[in-house]
Amino acid sequence: MQTWSAPQVPSLPVRGPQVSIHDTSSGGPVATTPADVARLYVCGITPYDATHMGHAATYVAFDLLNRAWRAAGHDVHYVQNVTDVDDPLLERATKVGVAWEELALRETQLFRDDMEALRVLPPRDYIGAVESIPLVIDLVEKLRATGSVYTVDTDLYFSVTSDPAFGDVSGWDRDQMLAIFGERGGDPEREGKKDPLDCVVWRGERDGEPAWDSPFGPGRPGWHIECAAIALKHLGTGFDVQGGGSDLIFPHHEMSAGEVQVAERGDAFAKAYAHAGMVAYDGEKMSKSKGNLVFVSALRMSEVDPMAIRLTLLRQHYRSDWEWTDEQLWSSVDTLASWRDTITAGAGAPAQPVVEAVLAALANDLDAPTALAAVDTWFTTTAGGDTTDPNAAETIRALLDASLGLAL
Repeated sequence: MQTWSAPQVPSLPVRGPQVSIHDTSSGGPVATTPADVARLYVCGITPYDATHMGHAATYVAFDLLNRAWRAAGHDVHYVQNVTDVDDPLLERATKVGVAWEELALRETQLFRDDMEALRVLPPRDYIGAVESIPLVIDLVEKLRATGSVYTVDTDLYFSVTSDPAFGDVSGWDRDQMLAIFGERGGDPEREGKKDPLDCVVWRGERDGEPAWDSPFGPGRPGWHIECAAIALKHLGTGFDVQGGGSDLIFPHHEMSAGEVQVAERGDAFAKAYAHAGMVAYDGEKMSKSKGNLVFVSALRMSEVDPMAIRLTLLRQHYRSDWEWTDEQLWSSVDTLASWRDTITAGAGAPAQPVVEAVLAALANDLDAPTALAAVDTWFTTTAGGDTTDPNAAETIRALLDASLGLAL
């Protein structure tokens, strides 16, 4: 699958610190210790509707990690999937009377356009569920060889208790898991399962649904094994960070990790699990079911500067749950206008301390609000008349672009 175009990222005159990030599985900060190449997997969209601010907040958050690693001197191997066949997509296609393939292509392209406008660095590998079916089949075969897969009617299930580490990603107990599993794509009440928490790895063919041939009969992949197979193929085991929204902690990231760890005989799926908070609007979490969505594309088409959207997202710490408001967006529009006016002068307050402060903040669990506070101080001081650094404006412009993805 084709990814989107990469923006030009300026070089910075200094190297950033090594990056630490909050690890959901341990409940605290961990230092990331990549080899020369940092390996990152972030779960992608199911393309049945446009990109809303909850999506945008997640992908901007992990774009900060990508940029912080690069500032620290690492190449980055970033992988993202597209779940371009799944129940929500098929249901939406039926409701609107469009072929599911057409809907997936259209919404995936809209997502690409949104990411490009927000200056999110593209993944090296952008992989659709449909094109990953051979990888899924290989992984299911590995799991079958371990005895951790069984059949219910025409569906294949993964036995979660076959992974001794099951539960380590989320830290949830069984009651917590059972309370949420059915709301997030699971089927805890299905008869014939060995354990209510077991998850589908291959869904047997249903009338009117797409299906692909496999050694275990026609069908299509389960949700969790799609990401498991893609990550295993392109990043291997023990990659540096598995990322996504906090609503993916369980079951998605727990199940994906378990499937790989059983197939690979105990090798850890990822070193760390990082999760972005949820974005609300009108008092509730943004969701398609509630209809309280603010779309990136709708704002772009109404001529809102994408950098104002990105700045609004950056003003929140990525792990925080928060509420989007129009007032925040218009404040960002005004801030950018003021910054652009100030930076045209060329000279300004000394830039080196700002560079160091921004890189340090982002290396400390992607703390964009603290980084922006240092930038705000520079603009305020410069506007107040401090022009002792003749090259400051160009340095600050490059810093904002390289580290925060904000193009002035």
